[in-house]
Amino acid sequence: MNKLATLNDHYALYVDGSCLENRDVSATTPAAWSLVIVTGDNGLGKGSGEILEETWGSVITDSSDSAFIGAEVGSNNTAELTAIAEALRWLLIDGGNRPAIVHTDSQYAGNLATGNWKAKANKELVAMVQKLWREVGALRELNWSHVRAHRGHRWNERADHLANRCVNNQAPMPLSFWKPGQR
Repeated sequence: MNKLATLNDHYALYVDGSCLENRDVSATTPAAWSLVIVTGDNGLGKGSGEILEETWGSVITDSSDSAFIGAEVGSNNTAELTAIAEALRWLLIDGGNRPAIVHTDSQYAGNLATGNWKAKANKELVAMVQKLWREVGALRELNWSHVRAHRGHRWNERADHLANRCVNNQAPMPLSFWKPGQR
């Protein structure tokens, strides 16, 4: 963020993806994404701020499904990109005009979403995410930040928990019972 006046004037959107088997992936490989929207976050990983909303779902690879956004296979990468797409959709629909930071533990997804890197696979999905990034970026200050995975960053760990539980068809633990690192 360039000049955030206070912690409460931006959204921190933590995204993550999960895949049961990330080798020899196909359109039938289960993968899931998650999104944790936080206000008042200082980005340091200690859990400052409050969760405004959290959501999760499966990566859709069926082009006839109305929720299809271009993922050819289920993988960690398509799950991360789908999570970013869902974060951007949330910003378009419910996010007002506050500045936003999308936090991801995937440099691959962050750089593809912003157009810094060129897609070699899942080109339709990447094109959709980049289109959403441009739309949202035209309406508000929008940045992304890389978060190191599995290092105890509270909100990244929560997003990891949600994606893992979803891909394993398990209900997430309520926040009041959950601790970072628990899957």
